[in-house]
Amino acid sequence: MINFRKLQYSALGVSMLTLVGCTGMGEARSNVEAPGESVGAKARLLEAGASAMQTDEPPSRLEIYLVGFHPLKQEPVHQFEAHHFCDQVNEDFLQCALYDGNSGDAKLNGIEYIISEELFERLPEEEKQYWHPHNGEILSGQLVAPNLPQAAEHELMKSKINSYGKTWHTWDTAQTNSAEASLPLGEPSLAWSFNRDGEANPGLIEERDEDMNIDTAERRRARQDLVPLAKPQSGVDALHGEFPRPTSPIPGVEAKP
Repeated sequence: MINFRKLQYSALGVSMLTLVGCTGMGEARSNVEAPGESVGAKARLLEAGASAMQTDEPPSRLEIYLVGFHPLKQEPVHQFEAHHFCDQVNEDFLQCALYDGNSGDAKLNGIEYIISEELFERLPEEEKQYWHPHNGEILSGQLVAPNLPQAAEHELMKSKINSYGKTWHTWDTAQTNSAEASLPLGEPSLAWSFNRDGEANPGLIEERDEDMNIDTAERRRARQDLVPLAKPQSGVDALHGEFPRPTSPIPGVEAKP
C-alpha cells in the first residue's frame, strides 16, 4: 500500500527484503449496510467496461494506509475508528480518503488533509481552528500503518511528527444502532484528535487492536525516540475537560502557548 520511493525510505539504507517484523494487519469490516438492490449483471458489465477503458489514476495513488481514531470536535464522546487511504502529494501535503473499514464492504465516510508544521504556520489564524495536532496520535501509538515493516512504519511516523490534519466526516457510520446511519445524512462534522490518555472511549482502541492484530502499547514504546522531536502544537487543549473520564498527559505532547 505504500510507495517507499515517494516517502524517501531509501534513506534508511535497507531494502524491503531485509526489513522484518511487521506492525500487524487484520480485516475491519463496515458497521453499516446501505439500503438498495444488489448490483445486477448489467451494472457489473458496465463496471468492468469502465475499469478497462477509463482511468483510475487518482484513487490508484492512495498508496499509504493508516488507521487511527477521531473524536468529533463539537461532540468529543462521539468517536470513529478511521481507516485512511492516502496520497503523499509532496513532502508537506498528504490527502486521504476515509473509510469505516478496510474490507470490500467499507463505506467512504470522510476526508482528511494532512500538512506539515511549516504549512500550518502559514495559515490564517481563523483557519487554524479546523486543524488538529498529530503528536498525540503518534506518540501514544494509536496511529498505525498496518502490515508495514516496523522500521518503515517508524520512519513514516517520524515524517508526520508536528503535522496537522483537517478532517471532515460525512457519514456517521459509527452509529450502528441508528436507522439514520444507513445513509450519509446531514451536515459533515469536523473531527479532532486525542491528545491525552483517557480521551478514547473505553474499548475503542482495544477492539481495533484485537480485530487487526495491533499492539498499541508496543507501538508507543517503540516511538519514544520521537518524543524529543515533538514541538508544542496548537489545538492540543481544544477538547481538554470535555470527556467524562479522568485524563492524563501523553509525554511529549504539549500545547503551544
